[in-house]
Amino acid sequence: MSQSTVVDNFSNQSVTQQSFDRGAFDDSVMKTYGRFPIALERGSGCHVWDSDGREYLDFVAGIATCTLGHAHPALIDSVTRQIKKLHHVSNLYYIPEQGELATWLVNHSCADKVFFCNSGAEANEAAIKLIRKYAHTVLDFLEQPVILTAKASFHGRTLATITATGQAKYQKDFEPLVDGFAYVPYNDIVAIENAIADIDEGNRRVAAIMLEPLQGEGGVRPGDREYFAKLRQICDENNILLVFDEVQVGVGRTGKLWGYENLGVEPDIFTSAKGLAGGIPIGAMLCKDFCAAFEPGNHASTFGGNPFACAAALSVLQTIEQEQLLDNVIARGKQLRDRLNAMASSYPQMFTEVRGWGLINGLELQADIDLTSIDLVKSAMDEGLLLAPAGPKVLRFVPPLIVSADEITRGCDILEKVCQTASSKL
Repeated sequence: MSQSTVVDNFSNQSVTQQSFDRGAFDDSVMKTYGRFPIALERGSGCHVWDSDGREYLDFVAGIATCTLGHAHPALIDSVTRQIKKLHHVSNLYYIPEQGELATWLVNHSCADKVFFCNSGAEANEAAIKLIRKYAHTVLDFLEQPVILTAKASFHGRTLATITATGQAKYQKDFEPLVDGFAYVPYNDIVAIENAIADIDEGNRRVAAIMLEPLQGEGGVRPGDREYFAKLRQICDENNILLVFDEVQVGVGRTGKLWGYENLGVEPDIFTSAKGLAGGIPIGAMLCKDFCAAFEPGNHASTFGGNPFACAAALSVLQTIEQEQLLDNVIARGKQLRDRLNAMASSYPQMFTEVRGWGLINGLELQADIDLTSIDLVKSAMDEGLLLAPAGPKVLRFVPPLIVSADEITRGCDILEKVCQTASSKL
């Protein structure tokens, strides 16, 4: 195929790549993404191939979604069996696969009840609605419940979840936003205390604090244990719900099954999605019994918790357990961070620090250099490594949980080559 120059909308910079037939795609699909100029056609394990037959090492995993990598036998077997049996009915009826998945989740977390949907945004929407239902019915004096969220957070793309998201760039041109949210700096307990004092007046009160245990889109920034311990205490003392968005960090991504286990506290409500079914769409909102305030008719989802998605999710969770993948996440995460720290030391003019847990890690670039995360993502792609940005100055590493030691070494070797070239141009 001929060479062509295409424009990447992430940074409005031109990149040269093998062309592919995008005709009907470009004409018909709404341009809500600034797509990289490759079309991925198949995958196996931690590797994918594009439409030109070129192979890439995948350290994006559908953005922390392909938990077991690509074409994993356990996932293939489970979805094949289920599609031959029953793929969708309705939540008007009992769904055995849904009950089995909910039981597994309850038995392996601090939650007592589970609501199923289709995505992280929907799971967070469910949490927001549950917070308001609880505030109005259990804490019936709360006429105007307020939810505190963190600056630099990300909670989804619906109107309520972009309002919950503490980043103005996601909210621009979608006003008026949903009322009932306020923002505080992450890992700042004084800011939380001041916000509660400022808001708790008249008919307005803080009903919940909704945070990510580790901020993903905000630059891969882990929560501080002391901060979250104090936060749990404040919530207990003030009848405030503590809610965790685990859409990106849950399901083993951090080396623990749930992100909150890294912080030594339990949330009252938490959400899950991305990695839950290894790439099959599913979302879940989990909560403790005392705040499970939903009643029939309060909330629903046509596709949520259907037999197909639940069978996929159960196979992913059972595989994590049976193959002891959390041990691999811990070992490979340490190996990756050790290499990234070595690179940061070798190129101090380029990098500031390495952050992360398990297999969600970020490498931050110096703020004052003419180099962005997208620049390095493109260069790594040219060398056969797929990475994702987490903002303009942070490279994100979220490979499948099955990634091997050799694959971590190979990925870091490619990045080292990219860094050598980029450093020579600074």
